[in-house]
Amino acid sequence: MRFMRLSRVAAIGLLFSLVLAACVPANAPRSPAELAAAQSAEALSRQGQFDQAAQAWLALAAQSSGHADSYRLLAAEAWREEGQLDRAAPVLDSIKRQRLSGDEPLRFDLLRAELALNRHDAATALRLTTQPNVAVPPALQLRLLEWRARAMAASGDRWGAARTRVQMDGQLSGYDHAQNRKQVLALLNQVGVESLKQRAAAMQRGDRMLPWVNEALNQLGVAVAQPPPDLQQPVGTLLPGADANVREGYKVPSQVALLLPGDGNYAAASTAIREGFFAAYLDAGRNHAPRPSVRVYDSQGTAEGAVKAYQQAVSNGARLVVGPLTRAEVAAVFSQAQLPVPLLALNHPDDKQLPAGDTSEFGLLPETEGAQAADHMVERGLRRVYVLISTDDFAQRAASAFKAELAARGGELAGTVTLPPGATTYTSLIADLHLPASAGTNATMTPAEPVAAGTTAAPAPSGVVNDTGIFISMRPEQARLLLPQLRIAQANLPVVATSHVYAGSDDVAANRDLDGVEFCDAPWLFDAQPGLPNHDGIAARLPAARGGAARLFAFGMDAWNLVPYLDWLRAHPGSYVPGASGQLAADQFGRVRRVLIWAQFQNGLARPLGGSLQMDDVPSNAPPATSGSSPAGSPSSGTFQPATN
Repeated sequence: MRFMRLSRVAAIGLLFSLVLAACVPANAPRSPAELAAAQSAEALSRQGQFDQAAQAWLALAAQSSGHADSYRLLAAEAWREEGQLDRAAPVLDSIKRQRLSGDEPLRFDLLRAELALNRHDAATALRLTTQPNVAVPPALQLRLLEWRARAMAASGDRWGAARTRVQMDGQLSGYDHAQNRKQVLALLNQVGVESLKQRAAAMQRGDRMLPWVNEALNQLGVAVAQPPPDLQQPVGTLLPGADANVREGYKVPSQVALLLPGDGNYAAASTAIREGFFAAYLDAGRNHAPRPSVRVYDSQGTAEGAVKAYQQAVSNGARLVVGPLTRAEVAAVFSQAQLPVPLLALNHPDDKQLPAGDTSEFGLLPETEGAQAADHMVERGLRRVYVLISTDDFAQRAASAFKAELAARGGELAGTVTLPPGATTYTSLIADLHLPASAGTNATMTPAEPVAAGTTAAPAPSGVVNDTGIFISMRPEQARLLLPQLRIAQANLPVVATSHVYAGSDDVAANRDLDGVEFCDAPWLFDAQPGLPNHDGIAARLPAARGGAARLFAFGMDAWNLVPYLDWLRAHPGSYVPGASGQLAADQFGRVRRVLIWAQFQNGLARPLGGSLQMDDVPSNAPPATSGSSPAGSPSSGTFQPATN
């Protein structure tokens, strides 16, 4: 099976061509002259001279009664390759199907189906591509599915057409893969929001259509549940009898390119990510593992600059490109007709297009934190939740994902309020929520006894409404104003937050107001992931690893940590990288998803909780993150967030 030239694909969509060589019929004896003529016709087809090949096949048909219908079929296929299927119509009409053998009847039906679609006869095309009990050789499977999908779409069965194209997804690559994915989502979008919601509600987890339906709903602006990745086996298992540097799944390309903006608004973020990348790269040398050469390219923070940097990296021999960083840059690179070298983008495109082929995405999404916060609360028995958030984009997106996941887990949204920027008093907003008052003074989720994922928390303190909690997403300054006012209102409920509530460094005096608040975050900030370089040691030497910028530093570390295992993650669902920013697993779309750890403010200090991400061995007295200010461009500064801008 070979694919049409890109110019032709762009003009008429996905067309899957049959290799004409080796299709010469062999069910009856042939004379030397006939064999020579057939070889000549094959040669014309291989040279792309399809019109001449068709004429040669027809000449053979006129001379050979035993193989006439087979030669006519080859002539029709040659004209199809030439883009002149209408010329093949009379030839197809003259073929007696019962005289064909092997895969010829199916090839004949596929040509007739394609011709029927050209003539807007969807019913005939659908009948020809959905015949029961037909053995389909691997070389013809994609072509059959393509025409079946088109026939279904033309008949008004958009759901069936989408399902058929999903069947094709794993067999395609490159441009065809990207185009097919776009068509799946276009078809699902036409199914409509309500119908998609109903279908999703009826599906079991593991249904291969469910991720596609959720993706379509997301593109239609509907927040959907995001169940956490299924983490079964960490990558890098030491192979039995192997040296210390031989680990399962570890494979590095010979040369890696790192694309980041060199200056401008993204310079500070780029610095933290680049330094994190090379910190992990150098640390990998401790185990004498093979490492590629790495070259850094300036993507300039623009779409044009990113495309130019990618093309230059490929020209210079890169075998894997990591980056670019901004959403606009990623979208521009994704939009290229061909990506000859695999790509690990450090963001998600702003046009929501799916990665295709050997392309992967990795970013720090607030939606991930919101969804995992909902799971965290439900697993602890907090099913009735009040949501209090800031006006920041990250907070709005996290809250949307939180609400969708809470609903999917059977929880109840008790109320929502958005805190106005610049305000210092929230008394009236808190009163409007009608939060349940309690006699407790410091309701928490009992950090002294770690709670493993999937279990229910111990009973809340006396006087606290057991199944009710509060979710917040805001920066620490706003949270320090809010929490004391909640206590004054006697709303002493457990509070769960996104990572934005923690500045990345401990300020005991200021953070005592946050005592009891649990939040999700990158494990490296607390040295909670064994096997990684020590956070405190690196932060003491590198300003880019301090404060809120430490999350970007951890993100850069994981950009390197993913490099040797990208292929393995794709090929082995359930495998994951124990990373600095979280446990990292790849979904079927090539998106790297994070599972975070949980921490809690205790006596003004942020401490990791046991029971998260199989981290029960993390001591409760683990040292806090090194203090330090957040450099410009870090998430806590509000200037730049690599996956939320």
